[in-house]
Amino acid sequence: MMVARPRLQEALRAALDHWPVVVLTGPRQCGKTTLARQMLEPQAPTYFDLEDPRSRALFEEPMTTLEPLTGLVVIDEVQWVPDLFPLLRVLADRRPLPARFLILGSASGALLRQSSESLAGRVEHLRMGGFALDEIATGTAEVLWRRGGFPDSLLATAEDRSVRWRRSFIDTLVERDLPQWGVRASATAMRRFWSMVAHYHGQVWSNADPARALGVSEPTVRSYLDLLTDALVLRQLQPWHANLRKRQVKSPKVYVRDTGLLHELLGIEDHSALLHHPKLGASWEGFAIEQVLAIESHSEASFWATHQGAEIDLLLHRRGKLFGVECKRVDAPRMTPSLRIALADLDLERIAVIYPGPRRYALADRVEAVPLATLAEPGRLFGN
Repeated sequence: MMVARPRLQEALRAALDHWPVVVLTGPRQCGKTTLARQMLEPQAPTYFDLEDPRSRALFEEPMTTLEPLTGLVVIDEVQWVPDLFPLLRVLADRRPLPARFLILGSASGALLRQSSESLAGRVEHLRMGGFALDEIATGTAEVLWRRGGFPDSLLATAEDRSVRWRRSFIDTLVERDLPQWGVRASATAMRRFWSMVAHYHGQVWSNADPARALGVSEPTVRSYLDLLTDALVLRQLQPWHANLRKRQVKSPKVYVRDTGLLHELLGIEDHSALLHHPKLGASWEGFAIEQVLAIESHSEASFWATHQGAEIDLLLHRRGKLFGVECKRVDAPRMTPSLRIALADLDLERIAVIYPGPRRYALADRVEAVPLATLAEPGRLFGN
């Protein structure tokens, strides 16, 4: 079953119209290849899958392979050939430009650093994840939350098939993919660590307790966290520091980006188990945050908290202004002292309190309760 992803298609089309190289990153099996093939089929692109040994063999002499090509060239799983970016710079500087390159990758850190350094002024970076609310049928948000957005998990014909797929994804990442990317930690240690992060989901991160539990050093725990962040399965939401005379939180919050994977790591296999789990609220918060970040425009995202207890779940930076997002799985959100403090101390333009209900209503000046379903209509979160 194919599901159209027009928002991503439009962004990808615009990037390819303006840049000689476009790098599209996202976790494995989130639909990057399908998106490229769906959108670019009419252009008959030249396609290389670098997980395929036959394609990798062609890239033993990459200039010989790529220089004669014209039109659109798609290179998938580029992390297998990390030295390709300096060559792409040479190819992108040709005039007239005979070919444009769409680069797909399943890891972010080193990949983005290499492309940024080698292709400065020649490349556009786009990121994608699983399905978002504006890409699925109305009324299926609960399924998206429970199963997560990976296509094979969300669209599975039965709940047990979705669970098995997510279990297999986790096993494959820690047992095959990370070792192939040069990670030396054992699969058992990485799986245990990932499960530990799931229990910290939505909390401020500290290396100390996980290091003691795993019997490793704090720098090792830090490296594990960064590895899974680079694999695009964890999010480290960084704190925002305002110029205030208050002690502010300086460590990141951590989230498992896909709630389907979160639920598998926590051993949650069905909707009933989710509703009775102690991480219910944190799971819904992470789900809402990922939907906002996928759908709403922003140049930077962070959170804010003080040691006195004031906080805001998400800050979106737009055109030099700050907008707040609070996520509450309650029937009827109310104005709180924490929201008042955040609104005043951070000089926020507006705050949207996202909740599961059906009605949009004002909580205070510049503060609204906003149904989660509103995110299916991009640009309406703050009433604009």
